Amino acid sequence: MHSNPMEIIMSERIEHECSVSAIYWMDEAVAPEGDASSMVSNNNITPMLQQMLCDQQNRGQLAAGITTYDPDRPQILDTYKDVGSVNEVFRVSHPGKFQAILKEYAGRAGIGHTRYATCGQEDPRYAQPFERHHGRLWKWFSFAFNGTLANYPELREQLLSKQGYHITLEGDTEIMMHTLSYALRGETEPSFVDVMRNVYTQFDGAYNIAFINGCGEMFVARDPLGLRPLCWAVQGRLFAAASESIALRNMGFREINHLEPGTMVIVNSKGYKVERYADPVPQKRCFFEWIYFANAASEIDNLGVYQAREAAGRILGKNEDNVGILQGGDDVIVVPVPDTAKAAAAGYAHVRHLPCLEGLMRNRYAGRTFIQSNTGRSYAVRSKYAVLPTVLGGKKVVLVDDSIVRSTTIRALMKILREVGGAAEVHLRIACPPIIAPCFYGVDMSLLGDLFAPHFLEDGYKGEFTPEVLDKMAKDLGADSLRYLPVDNIGTSIGCGQDTFCLGCCTREFPTPKGNELFEKSLKIFQEHKKVDRVYD
Repeated sequence: MHSNPMEIIMSERIEHECSVSAIYWMDEAVAPEGDASSMVSNNNITPMLQQMLCDQQNRGQLAAGITTYDPDRPQILDTYKDVGSVNEVFRVSHPGKFQAILKEYAGRAGIGHTRYATCGQEDPRYAQPFERHHGRLWKWFSFAFNGTLANYPELREQLLSKQGYHITLEGDTEIMMHTLSYALRGETEPSFVDVMRNVYTQFDGAYNIAFINGCGEMFVARDPLGLRPLCWAVQGRLFAAASESIALRNMGFREINHLEPGTMVIVNSKGYKVERYADPVPQKRCFFEWIYFANAASEIDNLGVYQAREAAGRILGKNEDNVGILQGGDDVIVVPVPDTAKAAAAGYAHVRHLPCLEGLMRNRYAGRTFIQSNTGRSYAVRSKYAVLPTVLGGKKVVLVDDSIVRSTTIRALMKILREVGGAAEVHLRIACPPIIAPCFYGVDMSLLGDLFAPHFLEDGYKGEFTPEVLDKMAKDLGADSLRYLPVDNIGTSIGCGQDTFCLGCCTREFPTPKGNELFEKSLKIFQEHKKVDRVYD
């Protein structure tokens, strides 16, 4: 515990939005053959596992790793991981080294992970999967997880209170590893259902888990609230699971299943089964997955990401009240902030009968600014976009973006659109409600004082700012006007009930006790100091 409330009370290392992957080549076919199952050569799934990580690189660029299973080698479970992008970690630019890695870690089953975090990124100890060695094969396991345990500090103290425990890293992954290990204690191997029933009652937060042990037994599990997406598929002898459906579809799977919250898929060499480990509770999925994180080509719980973003843009267009400013004509254009806002811009432009043009071009070799540290983000914004004066010059630009979190990126864009692009006006349209609270479930926006919108809140705020406040916000950003997607339109844009989402970052009402407790703590410090640091204590 830190004595100064203004210090960073929680390690930033556990603030991450990651991806998990899992593949298993079973002894016999349990489903019809297809394109995916035909890709396995010599009973080795490792090349496909590496490709799945590449397909989910959008969810983390700071570290990557795999654990593979081969019962015919001394190191039955073997883990390879490091910091860097997937291609960097696997040395893809060096074909000889790349092939050597795939050969050394060849296996019939494996799990994988991509990671981002806000600090500690150069330390490979924080890369996943985490492997725990043990003489008994069912206690020798490796696992990866996507999410954040909001009650990580309490779990840490509980473990340290037990005799002989020592924690080496500042993060919730090690805590989860020890918790799983404790659930596996004893002289006989417990069922995976019993293990998850044991641990889930201790966890408050978001967690998707991919797990494999030295017996060649695997499971993937989704937390009871379904905060993060997880899908799976089977073809022939091949089972696979991933955070993003696009990773499965790109491998050739056609029938993709979305894992129900509170359930798990258990896999071994003989086959697979779906089991429920937690009693059903109302879903509270993170709507920000559709807004920003997920690949636009993915589906989450059978709801298309692209369609949700395009629908949000249409709603923005229909709600437009600046008809006098943006009534059309040759001098008004719609420009998306690439790439996640392209669908929303297309929807807005369609409704407003305006041309949608790419006045900003994305530098494909620059990282995503939202998932970088503040220092790295400032530089990345300047190098991330190419501005097209031939498109923007003299125009009234409706700039559509997916969200405003800290406002670093959008402020820089306002400046270059005018100074470099020559835009006559810039009107901001945001396909997301105002972000007015931190996230305690794995999205890196846990500094209330660093968020843009809370500094403009008024009493009686109900998900929409008054026109007067929006004008103040636009002026602060350097825009001519600003409009957000109303909170009440989230369910409509995504295509299901509003009550199935966690809206804590937009409403300050969180779906778990620890989330609400942490918000109250962060709000108190923010009100007292007009700034807040990590509030995990």
